[in-house]
Amino acid sequence: MTEHFFNSSASWTTTTVFIAALFASVLLKFWLASRQIRCVVQHRERVPAAFADKMPLAAHQKAADYTVAKSRLGLLELAWGTVVTLAWTLLGALSALNSALVGWIGTGVHQQVALLMAFVLINSVIDLPFSLYQTFVVEQRFGFNKTTPALWLQDFAKSTVLSLAIGLPLAYLVLWMMGATGALWWLWTWCVWMGFNLLMLVVYPLWIAPIFNKFKPLEDPELKDRVSALMARCGFSSNGFFVMDGSKRSAHANAYFTGFGASKRVVFYDTLLAQLSAPEVDAVLAHELGHFKHRHIVKRIVAMFALSLLGFATLGWLGQQAWFFTGLGVSPNPDGTNSALALLLFTLVLPLAGTFFGPVFAQLSRRHEFEADAYAVAQTSAPALAGALLKLMEDNASTLTPDPLYARFYYSHPPASERLGRLHCVGA
Repeated sequence: MTEHFFNSSASWTTTTVFIAALFASVLLKFWLASRQIRCVVQHRERVPAAFADKMPLAAHQKAADYTVAKSRLGLLELAWGTVVTLAWTLLGALSALNSALVGWIGTGVHQQVALLMAFVLINSVIDLPFSLYQTFVVEQRFGFNKTTPALWLQDFAKSTVLSLAIGLPLAYLVLWMMGATGALWWLWTWCVWMGFNLLMLVVYPLWIAPIFNKFKPLEDPELKDRVSALMARCGFSSNGFFVMDGSKRSAHANAYFTGFGASKRVVFYDTLLAQLSAPEVDAVLAHELGHFKHRHIVKRIVAMFALSLLGFATLGWLGQQAWFFTGLGVSPNPDGTNSALALLLFTLVLPLAGTFFGPVFAQLSRRHEFEADAYAVAQTSAPALAGALLKLMEDNASTLTPDPLYARFYYSHPPASERLGRLHCVGA
């Protein structure tokens, strides 16, 4: 009787805490998004004085309208996502799906993998209208979308096949380990998960990315000599310089340094090369090299290792608590084969913690961006980097007037005024 009372009390506590955290997260996000929309709209009619001679009013207004359109869609997604989360948990959808699969397949690892796959499939279908609207309405309206329906379907088919080819074996391995390796399953599973992520750093740029995009060696001899000299000056080597056909899907521009060990490569979007001068390309590349020079990538990997270890340890404990399941609206399987249920409930609850801890990581990311900018200026020049950033901001329709609190909470990159202001100080 005492144990039953404790479990019932713990379940009610779990339900109460979950509801409170969920609605606190939603209200906070709605409030911040409303501030962002209001701030951007208020400053739509005038380019900030610091950018008056650098950004046309039409481009500034386009960025404002694009930001507002994305924010409003984000609010709809947030509201719908909250309903979906409640449906999966307290309204019993996950419990019903699990019971249906147990009745059809029986208990065991096959049923648990089926539960994971069915959950992912249903969520993908639920999220599909928002993804399509973002691509074919919002991005299309502002001239960014270059994806055709045929290309979208092709990408969708490729992604589905890849997800099954990689995800199914991984799901079987993880769920088997959760049930077969004893009380410390979470530690061994964490080791496998981290090994998988490190492997993907090598595999993705060499074999997966080329499935979706064409990567051609950089052919411009002058630019190739410039970036080669920059790499040598910075003490870096790579497996080559490549141009990616990003323009077949989007007008947005970017560049990145990817891979690990011998698979490292420098990738430029073709849209970026079409818009930036050679010194500006140098500056963008130097910024990416700055992340490596300051070991930002290694620091992020180590942080990911530590946080994921904490997450797996927490999941290992929660998966043994009946109130974790019942408090979130799920009836655990009587035979104890609840690994998939625990994993799915954990993924539904974890974003709530991310809401409140996210600003800490955003702040660290912004600090890394400032450090990478400073490195780029030391290797190239402040005007070149500033020119590149301005062109990329205009090209990507990044607003110059975000709400300061919203930016502090969400932005992984500093707002334009802060970033360019810091560049001016560095270059002075």
